Parts: sequence; C-alpha cells; structure tokens
Amino acid sequence: MKAVILAAGKGPKLSPFSDTRPNPMLNIAGRVLFDHNLDLLQASGINDVLVVVGHKKEKLIEQIGEHRYNGLSLQYVEQKRQKNIGDAVMQVRGKILPGEYFLLIYGDIITSANIYSKIQQSFHSFKSPVASICLPTTNEMFGNVFLNANMRITRIIEKPKGDELGNYVLAGVYILPETFFDVLERHNRSMEKAMQEMVDHGLRASMWEDEWLDIVYPWDILTANSIIMDSWNQASIAKSAVLEANVTLQGLVKIDEGAHIKAGAVLEGPCSIGKGSFIGNNTLVRSYTAVGNQCSVGYGVELKNCVVQDNSYIGRLSFVGDSVIGEKVDIGAGCVTVNRNIDWDAVKVRHNKKSYDTGKPKLGAFIGDEAVIGAGNMIEPGTVVPPGKKVPARYTVTSR
Repeated sequence: MKAVILAAGKGPKLSPFSDTRPNPMLNIAGRVLFDHNLDLLQASGINDVLVVVGHKKEKLIEQIGEHRYNGLSLQYVEQKRQKNIGDAVMQVRGKILPGEYFLLIYGDIITSANIYSKIQQSFHSFKSPVASICLPTTNEMFGNVFLNANMRITRIIEKPKGDELGNYVLAGVYILPETFFDVLERHNRSMEKAMQEMVDHGLRASMWEDEWLDIVYPWDILTANSIIMDSWNQASIAKSAVLEANVTLQGLVKIDEGAHIKAGAVLEGPCSIGKGSFIGNNTLVRSYTAVGNQCSVGYGVELKNCVVQDNSYIGRLSFVGDSVIGEKVDIGAGCVTVNRNIDWDAVKVRHNKKSYDTGKPKLGAFIGDEAVIGAGNMIEPGTVVPPGKKVPARYTVTSR
C-alpha cells in the first residue's frame, strides 16, 4: 500500500512559522514533523510514500533528498497552485494503480503512537474504505463524525455549529480506493462532498484513542512537542557530545552529536539538545524544551517549555518560557518572554489584525525566522514577531 502525505498548504493560522516553511518542516522534540511521520509509516509496514508539495516546497524537497530511508521509497509531486485539499489529492492520481487502496495523511497531524498501524488493522478487518476518528479536547474546528454501532460512519459535518457538534472528529488519516479520484472529479474536487459520497457507500471508522493533534496555531507546536516527549521511554547522549563538570541531568534527556554542555548547566527532562548546539554555564533547561541543531544558549539562560528551531542564538541571562523561536533568530542578552498576564487571565495572541483566545494561562512569544531581538527587551505574553523583524535594544543610557 502506498502512503500519500499532503504537505502543499500554507496554513495561515500557523504564522509566523508557516510563512517560511511547509508545516511538516516544523522542528518538534528535536526532529522535524515530517520525519516523525516517516518513522511511523515505516514501522507500520508502509514503504512507498508520495508527498504532495507546494508552499515553500524547496525545504521539503531537500528533506526528502536527505532521508532515503532503508527500504523506503520517497517521491514528491507538486501542486503548482494553492487550491483546495481535493485538488492536492488529485495530483497523485497517476501514481495509484486501478484496484489499489492508498493511505491518505494530512501532513500537519501528530500522534503519540502509530495511528497508521491502527487504521491498517481496521481496514483489514472491515475490508472497506476507512477514516480514522478521535475524541479531541475541542471539536469545533474539525469535521464532526456520527457513526452507528457497527462503526459505520453515518454523517460528517465539516463546519459544525451549535447543537450539530458530535463526539468524534476526523483525524486526517484515511484508507481509500483508487476510485476515490473519480468521486473527487464528480464533485469538482471538493473533499467535503467526496467524503459525503463515501459515507453513502459505506465508509467505516477506525477509532484512535491515544494522543492526537492537528497543528493549527503556533501554540499547538508546544502541545505537539509535549506529546512526542511524553512518548519517550529512554534517554540518549551521543558519544561525541561534551558534558563538562557539574552538569546535572534529571529525567529523560536527549543530547545529540557534537553538543557542548558547559559546567553548572541543569537539564530537566524530558528535553532535547540538537546537533552541535552549545549550552552555556549555569543555564537551566527545564522540562519540555527542545533546542534545535547548531544553536547557542548563553550563560545563565533559563529555557522553560519552549521549542527553539535550528541555528538560533539566545544571549546570556535571558528567559524564554512557553514560547516558540524560529530558525536563525538572534535574541540579545537579558531578554525576557513574559509568559502570563498580571491577573492570570488566559493569554490572547494578536496577529494579522486578529485576536485569538488561546485559553492558556501561560504563553510566551512566537518569534519568526531570522528575527533579531535586541538586548534587554521584555516581550509581552502572546506576542508574534514576524520573520526578519528587527527589534532595537532597550538601552537606558545613550551617548546622546
């Protein structure tokens, strides 16, 4: 069976990070999301993978070229114009043989265990098309599913309102027949209408009961990071990593090749330090922190529940908490990401003239790729810094 990963869309609500990369290229728990899903596919017995690329395709194509897994065939097809999901699916029509079934995956979902193995078990049991469903913390943003006692889906509501909410939602993983392309064409490439026809002809449900997340907003990156780290069962320290005297490790800590941890640093797991990264003296890396590859974290920095993408620099005596830092970001000395409101009200994120109520009492900043934050800045909760933005240092004494 072939797998098709949809990775062409931009995901505007995930800005500023989706501005500069396809969503599957987000670094989560020390690895990009794309690689997490490839591992699960290979473990489930899927060896032939088609990737539909589009937005910022170069980064994903490069990643495909770098990861020719043993026994795993990776190919990509391009959706040249940003249209709908159904159009993205149609790009692989010539790659699926008549009579063949294929595994369809939305590229920005993450799970704590192998959802692809589970749906294949359901497919072999039902011997019919299958959609994976789950029970999320909120179901207002997703296609709601209604089913009968035989696990047959009876109704899908893509945009539920009021009392139309069901208990289960579509989890973005399907096993569909090659004839699904004809269904899409009949409905003008509308995924919603095509799935409704599949329901009419007997679409079964595969129940997913473990952790699942569709990464829609920037703060979802932090949740995805914790989902992966909570699934770890062992620590690892690369032989080429250097740990100086008086380094304290607590819990499950992963330290990659060539990382350098200076004396007095404390790493509280679960956390990860990427290849070639530098962690300064007396730095505190707290739980659920992922530092990417080739990063530099200065003396006395505190990192708490944050994701730092590759090649970023954090100056000495800074605090980064409940935040996501993009690639090649330069944060000056003594900067603080304030991660709660003074009255402990839920943090709101304001971006692109919209305000989002996150429902989270603690949330810091979301800093896009190649931004520069000058020394001494205090960044208020829920702040979004666009890619390439330069924020001047907060000097208290000047020469003028």
